[in-house]
Amino acid sequence: MTGLQIVFLVVATIILAAAVQVVSTRNLVHAALWLIVTLFGMAILFVLLEAGFLAVVQVVVYIGAISILIIFAIMLTRRVMQDAGPQTNSQWWLGGLIALASFGALLLILSGVSFPEAGVAVPADNLATLGLQLVDPNYYMIPLIVIGVLLAVGMVGSIAIARDDRERE
Repeated sequence: MTGLQIVFLVVATIILAAAVQVVSTRNLVHAALWLIVTLFGMAILFVLLEAGFLAVVQVVVYIGAISILIIFAIMLTRRVMQDAGPQTNSQWWLGGLIALASFGALLLILSGVSFPEAGVAVPADNLATLGLQLVDPNYYMIPLIVIGVLLAVGMVGSIAIARDDRERE
């Protein structure tokens, strides 16, 4: 086992543990912090894949913007930070069964795929091509606009929720 494989296994274990904490912790701020750990682990995986640009985008956009937006939205709502309700519902077994079936289907699909043994050389103009595709309506421009609108609506919604009732009158 090589050093990169060991690093991958350690990072993957940390990502899985942090992702479980995101959905199982009762404190919303702690859940957001565990989400940051998960996203940072994904950035490390991008570095292992030698995709430095995507790793930087992961850190800047997801950790630097979206996670902080989530934390601000949680704090602006002034809701109780500790949820006293149950963390599971009566149909947890159905969700687990569907997740297990999906995992089995993915394993079946991936077992039939032949992966190349050696890495493929990335062209030098890869970043320029990505930049052109981000502004091309046939590629990524529409999803980029939709994401921007969704983030703006989320921020306006969190401000509307956080407003005091006295300010509305």
